[in-house]
Amino acid sequence: MNILFLVYHGFSNESGISKKIHYQVNGLRQNGHEVHLCYYDFDAHGHRCRYVDGRIIQDYGRGRLAALRSRIDLGCIYRYCVEQGIGLVYARSFMNASPVLVRLFRRLNRAGIRSVTEIPTYPYDQEFRGYPLRYRLPLYIDRLFRRQLAAEMQALVTFSNEPQIFGQRTVCISNGIDLDSIPLHHPHPQADVHLIAVAEIHYWHGFDRLVAGLGEYYRQQPNGRRVYFHVVGWEDDRGTESNGYLTVEQTARLYDIMPYVIKHGKLFGPQLDAVFDQCVFAIGSLGRHRSGITDIKTLKNREYAARGIPFIYSENDSDFDYQPYILKAPADESPISIRQILDFIDHQPLSPSTIRSSVEHLSWKNQMEIVITRSPI
Repeated sequence: MNILFLVYHGFSNESGISKKIHYQVNGLRQNGHEVHLCYYDFDAHGHRCRYVDGRIIQDYGRGRLAALRSRIDLGCIYRYCVEQGIGLVYARSFMNASPVLVRLFRRLNRAGIRSVTEIPTYPYDQEFRGYPLRYRLPLYIDRLFRRQLAAEMQALVTFSNEPQIFGQRTVCISNGIDLDSIPLHHPHPQADVHLIAVAEIHYWHGFDRLVAGLGEYYRQQPNGRRVYFHVVGWEDDRGTESNGYLTVEQTARLYDIMPYVIKHGKLFGPQLDAVFDQCVFAIGSLGRHRSGITDIKTLKNREYAARGIPFIYSENDSDFDYQPYILKAPADESPISIRQILDFIDHQPLSPSTIRSSVEHLSWKNQMEIVITRSPI
């Protein structure tokens, strides 16, 4: 099948989302499909452009008029699909439903070109709670038109267990992994205990719960085993304080444990691997309930398992809920028990390679095959 993979933004070498999209494209290709990647970005001269596989299919120019045109003129996507014989458009939602998108996919439907849209997180409305108006305004527009847009799809792809979203049937898959791109964990034996969390940090990650637990641990056992929390990634505090939560740093200062919370910022490649190998346990999301999410299959859980490091999270994830290398935290605001983590680490017998082998079936090749076989295309 000739497939157009459509995203509404550009890419960054530092972005986990960018890497995931390229892995998905490769997964479709591994299933024998011809796949073309359509995206939006700036060229070397600052022009706003729509690309397919690195080739410009529409140059909108520069300035405010160009910015407007890039949002309302999507005819180049339709023309490309018709001229190149595209059979399926796989779009990744940017929470950007609009009359323009509804019209695009309606035209594609009438031309016999089928479409599915991936909803990366569902539900997502509460993720914008407390954000400034300029970030919430696009969501208001999305609310008005997302059911109309969903009606133009053959299905919506979701990482939740929802049978229907916005009135449209779903295809439920897991976030996949690319095992070739994720090195195996090689922990360094040491007396101190090091924990790690990797994310673009938002309040729904709930890492403040881990820091609060660390603060309670040192308050109760000042002479106990030394436990350190390594935080890798940039913390986006928009919506954090307005929703009544503290950032990682604020929580650490509140408990006076700053020396035990190590913020690395963004790390990649060998630098990230070195921090992972210093650590023996990883921290997944601990606050998804804050954004109204009960069931989700996050990419980070799968990346931790692919490395072979045990981890904790608080949502429901059917791929991991009963795995012996998982510690489930309650989905509430209680501090995370460090004592429980230490006990779990001391009695967790599985090797990194054994943990990694448990997720070999979660390759992007297998997950994208599910999309194709279960969609009415």
